[in-house]
Amino acid sequence: ESPFMNSRRQFLTSGVLGGLAGMSAVSESHAAEKTEAAAKNEAASGARISNPIALSTYSLWRFKNEPMRDIHRCIEVASEMGFDGVELLLYQISQNDLLSNAAIQEIKRHAFRLGLPLCGMSTHQGFVTPDRAKRKHNIDLTIGQVELCGRLGIPTMRVNTGRWGTSGSFDQLMKNRGIEEPLPGHTEDEAFGWVIDAFEQCLPVAEKLGVVLGLENHWGLGLTPEGVMRIVNAIDSPWLQVTLDTGNFLEDPYDRLEQLAPNAVFVQTKTYYGGGEWYTLDLDYSRIAKLLHKHNYRGWISLEFEGREDYQTAVPKSLAMLRNAFSNQEPS
Repeated sequence: ESPFMNSRRQFLTSGVLGGLAGMSAVSESHAAEKTEAAAKNEAASGARISNPIALSTYSLWRFKNEPMRDIHRCIEVASEMGFDGVELLLYQISQNDLLSNAAIQEIKRHAFRLGLPLCGMSTHQGFVTPDRAKRKHNIDLTIGQVELCGRLGIPTMRVNTGRWGTSGSFDQLMKNRGIEEPLPGHTEDEAFGWVIDAFEQCLPVAEKLGVVLGLENHWGLGLTPEGVMRIVNAIDSPWLQVTLDTGNFLEDPYDRLEQLAPNAVFVQTKTYYGGGEWYTLDLDYSRIAKLLHKHNYRGWISLEFEGREDYQTAVPKSLAMLRNAFSNQEPS
């Protein structure tokens, strides 16, 4: 083959490849422009581009900041800081499930005037006990809490299994990473039966009033995703699903959170500015947002601040971080 023909072939090849590369670059540029334009159009349309974000009143009170026990003041702070709703901690309202009708209506009126839905309530109960009378007391307590949610117009209520109590103090439980031994003579299989039976007795009232119970990945039988889903699957009702807490899996949280994401009806997000009381987790909220959106979670994100920093600086920082993480996320 002549040098001329070889040079001609090289010239044509480089020309074709160069043309294709140029076309590819133009195509990618047009695609990027279209994506950017779509994002601008979506924002300009007024469509919601983030999960709604609520403030848990727990973030302000924390069982110790007595001025912030006032639920009305908590609602005002949530409004001042720019949250979309409020999650109530029942302990701040009353140590029992009976409030006067006037007090209930005043809470509702106050939140409505400030444009904030009461989107959830966190409650406490415990069914992990061989004492039938104690379980019955906690069943009645939980039914009363559901009725209170109905009266307040709250659509979902955080529930727990309770725990064995063999650790003694909560501080000791935290030292044990949430793990407890069963009471002597009893087993976890036995306890799962107690818990499932208890929730089954609460569900008719929850369904009647339209309150979805969200079983939290908490301590006790809810320590693992397998434990939570064992109860949820056994009951098999849309009125008992999952309240997903980002801060209660102390090791390898992301895979565990994803196991619960398909059943999540409410999400509580922990932040630890200033360092936590018992532990601090370095959570990647962009990653958490992606895994939740992957499972089509469009519901509430509630902030539970657990750090030592003053809430007046830490809570706004937490809100900004969550807004950024949960906006414009596509499924991974």
